[in-house]
Amino acid sequence: MTTMTRIHNFNAGPAALPLPVLQRAQAELLEYNAQGMSVMEMSHRGKAFEAIVNDAIANIRALMGISDDYAVLFLQGGASLQFATIPMNLRRPGEVADYVDTGSWASKAIKEGKIQGETNVIWSGKAENYTRAPRPEELAFTPGAAYVHICSNETIGGIRWPVFPKTEAPLIADMSSEIMSRVIDVNRFGMIYAGAQKNIGPSGLALVIMRKDLIARTPDTVPIFLRYDTHAEENSLYNTPNTWGIYFVKLVTDYMLEQGGVPEFQKRNEAKAAALYDVLDSSAFWKPHAAKDSRSIMNVTWRLPNEELEAQFAGEAKKAGLEGLKGHRSVGGLRASIYNAVSMEDVQALVAFMKEFERKNG
Repeated sequence: MTTMTRIHNFNAGPAALPLPVLQRAQAELLEYNAQGMSVMEMSHRGKAFEAIVNDAIANIRALMGISDDYAVLFLQGGASLQFATIPMNLRRPGEVADYVDTGSWASKAIKEGKIQGETNVIWSGKAENYTRAPRPEELAFTPGAAYVHICSNETIGGIRWPVFPKTEAPLIADMSSEIMSRVIDVNRFGMIYAGAQKNIGPSGLALVIMRKDLIARTPDTVPIFLRYDTHAEENSLYNTPNTWGIYFVKLVTDYMLEQGGVPEFQKRNEAKAAALYDVLDSSAFWKPHAAKDSRSIMNVTWRLPNEELEAQFAGEAKKAGLEGLKGHRSVGGLRASIYNAVSMEDVQALVAFMKEFERKNG
């Protein structure tokens, strides 16, 4: 029998999953809940799978404090498909939508928004190399805008909104890389969406939390499958969904509830991030990317004095069992993604490696 060796997983997504969840999925792989078959084999129309969907939704509502004013949907296409379906559904002909450009993912949403209609970029951090979120006084919202779109946490740049903006138009947030990592007031938002593969499950699934009155906005010209009302009316079972992904979200949210919910994970995440930022702030050898008031607690990004040292760091780290520390290919540098499933022990191993690397190369 092969001995299992688990590495320290700092991948940005698909990312680390809680070991107890993986073990539970392993135990249930061949047969789920005395059904005589795996989750991946059962009909999505059957009562057994419908119960999984409903339990996953109930868990998410409990973890995030979501009222009945909101629908909770599981959709395919990841968060990237939402970049296109949001303006299709929520911006009627002749309306303008406001977008805030805080980095790579916000920029992708803006690009999709511009394809279909008037898109007003009310603030951009591009000139500052995407190092911070905007201050409230820097945001000039368009009167009568259909919605305001933000990316609450930029995976690539490692920046986040420390405080969310107050808007008259519905606020829509891509929370892919920080969903359920900190306590938020869902009632501040018209819609929250997230790819599952960073904090709550495997890839191939998007979570959408949407105020029900906004679902009614969809113009008749939007294709049936791309309409939010289609999926809301069918409890995310309009077509064959990602059954394995939804099942896994149920397992992850079961685990989170057992561990104390989002407040407990926020406490852990802040402690992990503080440990890494303490190293990055300790000497000029480390060059953290994000401004201090906008630092992510999910994606910690930094540079070293030159690219050669960065490549050396990533290579030696991998050999030491520290996986996924190269920065995104579009920006380079280094990045540690410390999602909910990444433990303090993982972070402490990285901290020890960083200190030794500086001792040898600083």
